[in-house]
Amino acid sequence: MKVQRAFSLLVAFVMSSKTSAALASSHNSTYTNPILPGWHSDPSCLFVAEENNTFFCTTSSFLTFPGIPIYASQDLRHWKLVSNVFTRPEQVPEIANSTSQTQQDGLWASTIRYRNGKFYLVTSYASTYPSFKVVSGFLFTSTNVYSDDSWTDPVRFAIRDIDPDLFWDDDGTAYISRAGIVQQTIDLKTGVLGPETKIWGGTGSATPEGPHIYKRDGWYYLMISEGGTELNHRVTIARSKKVSGPYEGYSGNPILTNSNTTEYFQTVGHADLFQDGDGNWWGSALATRSGPAWRVYPMGRETVLFAVTWEEGEWPILEPVQGQMTGWRLPRPSKGEGIPGKGAYVDAPDRITFGPGTSIPRHFLYWRIPKEGSFTVSPPESPHSLRLLPSSQNITGTGIPGVDVNETDITLITRRQSHTYFTYSVDITYAPTEAGEEAGVTIFLTQDQHIDLGIVLLSSGGNLVPHVRFQTTLLNDLDTLATQNVTVPGTVVAPLPSLSSKEIRARLQVQAKDDTHYILSATLHEDKQFEFTQTVEAVLVSGGTGRFTGTLLGAYATSNEGSGSTPAYITQWQYEGQGQKIS
Repeated sequence: MKVQRAFSLLVAFVMSSKTSAALASSHNSTYTNPILPGWHSDPSCLFVAEENNTFFCTTSSFLTFPGIPIYASQDLRHWKLVSNVFTRPEQVPEIANSTSQTQQDGLWASTIRYRNGKFYLVTSYASTYPSFKVVSGFLFTSTNVYSDDSWTDPVRFAIRDIDPDLFWDDDGTAYISRAGIVQQTIDLKTGVLGPETKIWGGTGSATPEGPHIYKRDGWYYLMISEGGTELNHRVTIARSKKVSGPYEGYSGNPILTNSNTTEYFQTVGHADLFQDGDGNWWGSALATRSGPAWRVYPMGRETVLFAVTWEEGEWPILEPVQGQMTGWRLPRPSKGEGIPGKGAYVDAPDRITFGPGTSIPRHFLYWRIPKEGSFTVSPPESPHSLRLLPSSQNITGTGIPGVDVNETDITLITRRQSHTYFTYSVDITYAPTEAGEEAGVTIFLTQDQHIDLGIVLLSSGGNLVPHVRFQTTLLNDLDTLATQNVTVPGTVVAPLPSLSSKEIRARLQVQAKDDTHYILSATLHEDKQFEFTQTVEAVLVSGGTGRFTGTLLGAYATSNEGSGSTPAYITQWQYEGQGQKIS
């Protein structure tokens, strides 16, 4: 296997025979996919010359909070998180009210656009329990994309399906198109929609969705995705002389897919097109690093980049997605201070000590909206730490509707796994006193599907003894486990040695040395001889109940429905990416 690793040689690829003559004859740049590694599905991107010649992309966030991340780049290679659109619970209160039975609910597939000094972002909230429905459409705006606070409370609109697109015609009329390839006018101040018109049926594949409209050379081009967001995913296109149609499909469809190939990047689709400052066309799409076996892909759907050749009056030609790509000459960053804001670059390491006066990093994520007070940076009793107050429910939870509004609250704080090879660890200080109290680290896909390593207080010989516990949660078994000879490991428990203090100081670590297994380990600061290690297959957090999401790495604290309330303190949080597998 060819692997992109630190200090290793770059792999070489031969360009596809579909490469356009214009692209092949230019002095091209090479770059590697994915450009937004880790769970970054359903991308929408654009270029804004007025914002210091900067590119912006957004991706789906589903149930995570803060939600709807906005990334910025000036060279299409280095992407920085500059804001989150959804940072205030009152913007989308549905997130807090969803239950643990609805693991795929939330904000799906936004479109970001820019017009007359303002950013517009449209999205929808989808609910999957007990059956699929779209609760509402949302329109957010901002005049300062680098500020979380600048994003408005949403204008709601009564969309009936997912994947809204926003397009303005030459006369200023705004249109929303959505899955099912239905179009309506929209009043951007009130959210009032006009009558629905079905403008295209696609090419006959399943689930036509993800529409985007572009006007070029007197034609309206309608690009959609079909085939479902799995191995048959594909991008198709049609065009019309009128925005309302009728649209005529391209005879060369699909214009982008890796279906029925041996490429490592699969499920390619949900694309968006945009131009750079030189007028060159580019596209973004989602893809899964799984190969055609589509078995091991813990990071889920990621964002990839490809070059587009679009001659006047012709159909666009999209470069097939691979790990190493050749495209137009990549832009150089503008002179000055670069990308504003305090967010992290997507491939940056974490070396966080939670000092006084600092805050929780922008790229950290919660599963739903956390209970107030659950997380405190540098509390008075333990400066230079992050205090976690335990939730009654563990990170699986019950989430029974109507029982208790707090049933959905879990004390879990995470970041995306953004590298194939990585080491993640937390140093934890913990002194549990009540049976069942637990704090640890997790490889988290959904509440129904996660792998945990925790310190837990258990009864042993009539006494309460701290233990290290490894366990997996697969409430809904993966569809393919029985046919893939996957062994689901049982729970493993090991008592900690007697220590001079009731306060446990430990390092809990997750490491991926290859692309198919994780190694979880626990060591004690006081007893260097103690070490607990467990290896587990990454297929356990690939697909299943998290087929739309990707792995999050994080820390949790819970009383496991007991009476305990002992906080846990994280004194070091570290994540180091050590390479990407791209072929």
